[in-house]
Amino acid sequence: MSLTLHYHPLSSFCWKVLIALYENDVPFAPNPVDLSNPAERAALLKLSPIGRFPVLQDHARNQVVPESSIIIDYLDRHYGAATRFIPDDADGARQTRLRDRFYDLYVHLPMQKIIGDRLRPADRRDPHGVEEARAQLRSSYRIIDGQMASGGWAAGKEFSLADCSAAPPLFYGNMVMPFGDEHENLRAYFERLKARPSFARVMKEAEPYLKMVPKES
Repeated sequence: MSLTLHYHPLSSFCWKVLIALYENDVPFAPNPVDLSNPAERAALLKLSPIGRFPVLQDHARNQVVPESSIIIDYLDRHYGAATRFIPDDADGARQTRLRDRFYDLYVHLPMQKIIGDRLRPADRRDPHGVEEARAQLRSSYRIIDGQMASGGWAAGKEFSLADCSAAPPLFYGNMVMPFGDEHENLRAYFERLKARPSFARVMKEAEPYLKMVPKES
């Protein structure tokens, strides 16, 4: 098999790539990585010195591709099929990339801050940083609700890179800071994402691991 995805089954950024792979039924070999295992960590560091996942290894083209957005761009160019994740026209591509960055920076990262803080020892937690993250999520939810007032997908009428980016942090974000009653459009968009077969498959595969997600204490 040409492609191997080095990933973790709970990682939101890994989910982002899995959605893209499943969306176009791209064959690949999944390689779950346990960073607490020295041998597995060392193997990942050989592929990507930063030591983060996901990492896509394309054996046929002798390429190692890190970073979720870059991986999806790579898949679009070399393994594209029915769903194109980045439009061919420059304006559409720019808008799609902008929405991708929005979800990565202003939904993904604050959501991860909240969950990550729960993994810290009680005396090492960062309540100020968590409140800042919650404030960012509140702002982001409000922005998304406005963007989705007319329905559709994150960057327009077609499912795209932006939706791959949106689905995982909205899943976890709704766990750590549920959407409010005022976010009707956001809720409707999230329901469309959950009904998408590619994301439904990702959620189903993650179910056995979700008990590992730290609850608020």
